[in-house]
Amino acid sequence: MKAVQVVGYHTGLQLTDVPEPAIEGPLDVIVRIGGAGVCRTDLHILEGQWEAKSGVALPYTIGHENAGWVHAVGGAVTNVAVGDKVILHPLITCGLCRACRSGDDVHCQASKFPGIDVDGGYAEYLRTTARSVVRIDDSLEPADVAALADAGLTAYHAIAKVAQSTRPGDVCVVIGAGGLGHIGIQVLKAISAVTVVVVDRNPAAVELAVKIGADHGIVADGGHIDRVLEMTGGHGAEAVVDFVGEGGATREGIAMLRRAGNYYVVGYGENIDVPTIDVISTEINFIGNLVGSYNDLQELMTLAAQGKVTLHTTTYPLASFQQALDDLDAGRVRGRAILVP
Repeated sequence: MKAVQVVGYHTGLQLTDVPEPAIEGPLDVIVRIGGAGVCRTDLHILEGQWEAKSGVALPYTIGHENAGWVHAVGGAVTNVAVGDKVILHPLITCGLCRACRSGDDVHCQASKFPGIDVDGGYAEYLRTTARSVVRIDDSLEPADVAALADAGLTAYHAIAKVAQSTRPGDVCVVIGAGGLGHIGIQVLKAISAVTVVVVDRNPAAVELAVKIGADHGIVADGGHIDRVLEMTGGHGAEAVVDFVGEGGATREGIAMLRRAGNYYVVGYGENIDVPTIDVISTEINFIGNLVGSYNDLQELMTLAAQGKVTLHTTTYPLASFQQALDDLDAGRVRGRAILVP
């Protein structure tokens, strides 16, 4: 089969022929890929940022946002059948450790992460397990929802925390209305009653944010912090969700946060630099967000089937993977780029 592989860091990916994955265990599921999301993390992988953390042996197939059709199943698989449309939770988990038993499978002690530390979905087929496949509604197509497997799941995971800790009338500032942000905005409007204020440097992204439900859109032009403070009576927002995490976004986001507010870190790339006395004197909280649970993904698929979360996508043939990565890196992708084998 055709697969796009990492052959070295600080170098280009290669499209090559590799053996199709085969059933090896009773709970294995082979999925024919119908769509694979192109994520900024893929760029970070090529930059070597994940080399030490993942420990993956090269070459390997990249791609961690995947959906498609069940192609083959192990003898003990009962939750899906050949031909079913599915989206894949990004992790392959054990089901036996304390985290898995608690439903917090994103912190599984023995997890594997297709596209990060084992072969992923920039390919025609991928092997996962029964614990990782979520059937999707007949109204949904794999290429339309693939990026919800990670970008959408991560956004949902963070936004669900916002919904639990805020009240009607509270303000949530969303920094970044790109691939993750435009999903998070929709989830916020679907499951919480906060006033959603979106900040982005790109006027087109701000326009899209308002179109999909944001209550206020602000172009980050130097005066955006003052505008948020003015909106909130000088106090700042109860919650800030940072989908950028670089280029000064964290410094600006903290300036828009009120006392005892929660700062949800989703995007990454820079350090948070805050005097500890400011943390304790204002009781602000920094909350990390890593992907999400299997249940989070099921709930997100419910919103997608109800039409409350729609993924804005640009599709590319698998062979055009480099164009997709280049477009993402250059900021030319509105929403998410999807590779379709």
